[in-house]
Amino acid sequence: MKISDEALDQIFRRARTYRIWRPEPVSEALLKEVYDLTRLGPTSANCSPARFVFVVSPEAKARLLPTLDSSNVEKTRTAPATVIIAHDTEFYEKFPKLMPGSDLRSRFVGKPALIEETAFRNGTLEGGYLILAARALGLDCGPMSGFNPEKLNAEFFPDGKWKANFLCNLGYGDGSKMPPRAPRLDFDEACHLL
Repeated sequence: MKISDEALDQIFRRARTYRIWRPEPVSEALLKEVYDLTRLGPTSANCSPARFVFVVSPEAKARLLPTLDSSNVEKTRTAPATVIIAHDTEFYEKFPKLMPGSDLRSRFVGKPALIEETAFRNGTLEGGYLILAARALGLDCGPMSGFNPEKLNAEFFPDGKWKANFLCNLGYGDGSKMPPRAPRLDFDEACHLL
């Protein structure tokens, strides 16, 4: 069944990338709800390699801000929450829980290229699910690159097992200074129907 036009508007048509935030907090309960929806999205063999760090406290923000490009500092400082979307390079250790009765773990052990490819691809997919889940629950999003991955990983993931992929600010956006939406490619420019 198709979801309502109102829902499609909220998730896609009227949703924007926010850079200016209203000073309204995002509750821990709502962040947990975002994750509970995110984790339901499909991944290859249910591998679920994404790991999410919700940066909300002033102390955690103070650790994050020095890792950002200068253009991302203020929008992140003022966002009620910032999610570090990372992937776990030991995701395959969770297969006994995620795919009980299978021996998928052995397909990955000692294969760093396969581990990285699988973790990055599926972790990125899960980051997309997080954006859709957040929008569906009434949050605005500001996904971004623009950070130093070496610095961020050293600060938040010093054991090297998790690796940052991208960041996403979450909260309630202030659309009063929002520029018009940038153009998107048309179907014929981006797609082939074979």
